[in-house]
Formats: sequence, structure tokens, C-alpha cells
Amino acid sequence: MCGINLDYQSASPVDPRAAEFAERYLSGDFGNPSALHSRGLAAKAALEEARAKVAELINAENPETIVFTSGVTEANNLAIRGAVQRNAAKGKKLLASQIEHISVLNPMKDLKKGGFDLNLVPVDAMGSIDLAALESLLSKETVLTSVMYANSEIGTIQPIKEVSDLVHERGQFLHVDASAAAGKIPIDVQKDGIDLLTLSSNDLYGPQGAGALYVKSGVRIQPVLFGGGQERGYRPGTENLYALAGFGEAARLAKLEKAEERVRLQAIRDALIKEILKIEESYLTGHPTQRLPHHASFRFSRIEGESILLTMDAMFNIQVSTGSACSSRTLEPSHVLLAIGLRHEQAHGSMIMTLGRQSNPGQIPFIAHAAKKTVERLRALSPL
Repeated sequence: MCGINLDYQSASPVDPRAAEFAERYLSGDFGNPSALHSRGLAAKAALEEARAKVAELINAENPETIVFTSGVTEANNLAIRGAVQRNAAKGKKLLASQIEHISVLNPMKDLKKGGFDLNLVPVDAMGSIDLAALESLLSKETVLTSVMYANSEIGTIQPIKEVSDLVHERGQFLHVDASAAAGKIPIDVQKDGIDLLTLSSNDLYGPQGAGALYVKSGVRIQPVLFGGGQERGYRPGTENLYALAGFGEAARLAKLEKAEERVRLQAIRDALIKEILKIEESYLTGHPTQRLPHHASFRFSRIEGESILLTMDAMFNIQVSTGSACSSRTLEPSHVLLAIGLRHEQAHGSMIMTLGRQSNPGQIPFIAHAAKKTVERLRALSPL
């Protein structure tokens, strides 16, 4: 498919190097890592190699802290349900920022039905968590606090170390969804004091259908699925060897290349933001500087984000987003944009551009031209 992909937040192409590395496990070197014969032992070795690569990306204390899952949604559910239910004797209070992904908020809301007390921590107009509000809501009864490393809709990076200090001074465990941030900015779970952290393979240019949960040494959780005892009993079921091998190799490549790629993408991002903001009544959403290097997000007055997405795609073959891919079909305004103080009609005019390895500076003039023409066309048609 030709065109310009600016929706890397919803799906990234698998890095050819990661695909080539993992391809052997589709047929020739296939095996069940739980089997005790030579083929199974070779599969187990490949699985542990992938685990070590993922651990190195986030500076985990050892590979055994990494639990492989089918993706971030499962990893978030395992982190939240597993930690809360295993440690319910320590408290019945839950905290999360208002702008967490629905795969964090929905499990917490479900736990609330079972008797847990859930509070959402506000963010400011740029999407940064209100540390004073967090401090006031924390108590020793707060068994789990969930704050994402960076937001995939507005790009804002959170002050995780400060969050961690408050949580561990006043509460219990900190869970961090790092799916949008990993491989884009440095993450060090030991330095940041993170107890549970979730990762996505595809956000690192690895295969879809693979994720991971980091569980700090000494932290106890319980499984949400029960079966054969794979992944230390936390996630039973035969591991997806191909996807996890690709995940591991993608994590290794991200660790090697992220510093250079961050500088390259940030330059393109800044130039793109400068051009898009020349459009009348256009506004940047998220923090102007403390944001992901590949992320540019905007809102436009008097038009709908879905119309922007469809027009950019149909007329210019440019793929953008207007919110989380997991909830974009609801046609409801983004809870993230409402949380930063936008009115419903303002939140509907959202456009998100996320860059990736195929992005280059030469695309900027065409993208800016397409955005300008799209906005002008839609405003001419709008009753507003």
C-alpha cells in the first residue's frame, strides 16, 4: 500500500530484521518450549533469549522479571487484577490518572464493582499528572496506582520518577503502561522505581500479538488465567514462539538505535508541528516539549476528527488517527481530550500524527498541504 502512514500508534510494520530473525520458528525450528526433547529445549532457549532482550531494553534486574503475554491489554489486566487481588489485604483503594488507556481503566472499573474504591487523578491542560492531587489521594490503603509513561493520544510524557517517589512514600505498588514510550525514550525500571510495567511488541516494530509484563523482584501477583503453568504460572498457555522471538529482536534493535532515531524523528515532528499550526484555528494538544519524539497531535475548530481521517486517507492517501484505535469506532469524544479540559465539540476535532521509520523530512510539505486543504474543505461543508 503506497501513501504516507502517520498512524504508527495503532500499528507498526514489523522490522524486516526482526521478521527474518524470527522466521525460523514458523517451520524449521518450531517447538514447544515446555517439551523436554531437543526441539523443545531449543525453543525454550530461544524464548529465554527473547526474554533477556526485553529485560535489557528497560534495564530490568534480571530476565525472570519478564512475563510474556498476548499483548498490552492482557498485560495490563494481569498487572492490575493480579496485583490487586493478590494484595487485597494491604488495601482496597485504587488510583489511576484520568488519561489512562481503556485497558487500564476498564479493569479498574470492574474491580470497583467488586468492592474496591477507585479514584482518578486529574491532569493539567497539557496532560501532565497533577502531583499534588496524586499526593492528596494516596494512602497506605492504596494498593495499586497506575500512571502511563506517555500518552498515545496527546504524546505527553509523565514524570514517572516523581510519581514513583510519591506512591512508595504513601501507597503500595506502581503500575506503568509503557507501550507508547518504550523504544522511543529511555526507560529504566530500576532507576524509576517501577513495580509493574507493560510493553507491546508491535510498538517496537515486532510482530503483533505479543506483549510483556515486567514484575519487579519481590512483587507478588496472581494469575488471571489458569492452565499449564507457563511463564512462572502467571500466564499459562503455549508461548507464541515466532512472535516472542521477533519481539525480543525488535527490543534489541530498539535499544541500539533509539537515541539516533529519537533525534531524527523529533526534528521531523517539530517541523511538522510548525507547518500544521499555520492553519487557521489549529491548536497543539499535549505538552509542547515533554512529549514523545514521534508524536504530533492537534485539534481544529468547527470540524470532526473522523472527517479529517477519512478525507486525508481518501484524497491524499495519508493515514492519520483521531484517537485511540481501540475506541475510535465509538464516535464518542476522547476521554483524554476531555480530561485536559476541552469541551465536547473541541474534542471532536482531533487529528493525531505519529511518525516512524519510514517517515522522512521530504514528506512534510505534502502532509502540510494535505492537512490545510482537508481542513479548508471540511470547514466549507460544515454547518458550524
